[in-house]
Amino acid sequence: MLNRATNWLEHHWATPAYAGWLLAILTICFFGAATNTMAGWLYVLSGVGVALLGVGAVLPARSIKSIQIDREAILPVTAGADLEIALIIRNPTPQIQTLFQIRDLSSINGAKPPQTTIESVLPQNQHRWVYRQPTERRGVYRWEKVALRSGAPIGLFWCQRFRSVPTIVYVYPQVLNLERCPLIDGVGVQDRQIDRQFSNRHLEAASEGITRSLRPYRYGDPMRSIHWRTSARYGEFQVRELEIDRGGQDVVIYLDSSANWESADFEQAVIAACTLYFYADARLNVKLWTAGTGLISGDRQVLETLAAVQTNEPSSPMPANALVCLTNQPQQIATLPPGSRWLLWSHNQFKPASEAVGMTIDPDRSLQQQLSRLDTNSRELSPLPSPLKQQNELN
Repeated sequence: MLNRATNWLEHHWATPAYAGWLLAILTICFFGAATNTMAGWLYVLSGVGVALLGVGAVLPARSIKSIQIDREAILPVTAGADLEIALIIRNPTPQIQTLFQIRDLSSINGAKPPQTTIESVLPQNQHRWVYRQPTERRGVYRWEKVALRSGAPIGLFWCQRFRSVPTIVYVYPQVLNLERCPLIDGVGVQDRQIDRQFSNRHLEAASEGITRSLRPYRYGDPMRSIHWRTSARYGEFQVRELEIDRGGQDVVIYLDSSANWESADFEQAVIAACTLYFYADARLNVKLWTAGTGLISGDRQVLETLAAVQTNEPSSPMPANALVCLTNQPQQIATLPPGSRWLLWSHNQFKPASEAVGMTIDPDRSLQQQLSRLDTNSRELSPLPSPLKQQNELN
């Protein structure tokens, strides 16, 4: 109760420091002695004490009133990496601002908010405070308050005020490094090779097309690939890299976020979904599906969605095409479209009752190793049916 009252007093007015309490007690003692002895010098001492207490209670709030705080944009990071957070403290007044504390009330990891003490900020100048914040779990973090605390110039009272500096930080899930992934590698292999050979043959012979990027000239590059305007600007040959067609095979990474997951299993499933998406993105036309967002694509949108995804999201209709399903519900596997595959987080022995191919994830083993090779109890993976093959069968 006393702490709450002290905090309220410090946030709305000022609260005495140890020196302030000591001076207040001495002032009361001097005033009591003066009333008993009628000594003028005791009245003077008590008056000086009251004046110092009044000045010490008013000046801290005035010293930090004009301080302005801005926040630089925070770049997203992967879970486990450190965020670099920068605050700009500005002094727009013609007087120097000295000796105050600044505390960033962040909501990451639930740890004690970082703080620093600034000795001085010159008139019409600024101070840049940069600190690093460790991250442990993925998520979308929002906070807006920064606390300024000062006892200047006398140090008899503490005063604390808040500034609204809103921000949003994305901590992305980890992406495991896979050299191979049988769940993805066999998807429409034959048809994809035919499509790529046909499309790339035209792109290699083309002198015009969709330019993906420019790179320095290497020995053996065809002269028709040189981008002459850029080469003249940089003084060296720059070669165009044309967009390569990925074929017509579509893959949907289906994360069953509408289910009720255990926390550790769901975090592992999110990492697996993120890893499979980026592994497949270099080879196929891949999209991500979650219960909360539906079908989405694009690296940044996928990362932000997986950073924010939670369990027990409102369910939405399942896509009709073949999926790579990540779920903890065995009954969900029986409802998958033909040609789908699955990863199951289950603590019970499970035998699939459908033709879908997949494996059960063991939480005690390395997820990277399990995604890189098949479980010994899993059936051999066969290519998913592709639109080209289905069309040929219909014809």
